[in-house]
Amino acid sequence: MIFEPKVFGDDRGYFFESYNHQVFVDAGHDYNWVQDNQSSSVYGVIRGLHFQKGNKAQTKLVRCLNGSILDVVVDLRRQSPTFGKVFSAELTSEKKNALLVPRGFAHGFSVLSEKAEVLYKCDALYDKASEGGLLYNDHALNIVWKIKPGAEIVSDKDKIHPVFSELPADSLF
Repeated sequence: MIFEPKVFGDDRGYFFESYNHQVFVDAGHDYNWVQDNQSSSVYGVIRGLHFQKGNKAQTKLVRCLNGSILDVVVDLRRQSPTFGKVFSAELTSEKKNALLVPRGFAHGFSVLSEKAEVLYKCDALYDKASEGGLLYNDHALNIVWKIKPGAEIVSDKDKIHPVFSELPADSLF
């Protein structure tokens, strides 16, 4: 789900509610956010695709505070009609939009602007023993990260995740 806030702007700047619990409850989403994560990255960085396994899985609410990113999710829920499908959305500091990523999805993003700051809320604490990953450039998923060829910046850890077809059974929901 994409959430777009109502922004009130004038010659002083702007104001908006970046999160309102009742708005989410009214949309059928009642989360207890317990952790916020923030990152800063330069153009070409691809972070992901990451997830937490089993009962340590996390729902995330992702927002780009500065710049723009392509936020990407892959459905890992076996019984879902969108199992194995990719969804992406551009999140920008200009739009102030946010993407709700439910439990059971791998998540990642690429930085489309010169620099980007990303903040996301999680409904479960990070647990290193439960972390999992999916290879960002799995050809079967055909993710277009919108980064110029050769300009991708990817961590060594993110380069060695399995492709979707080889994910261990405990990585699926």
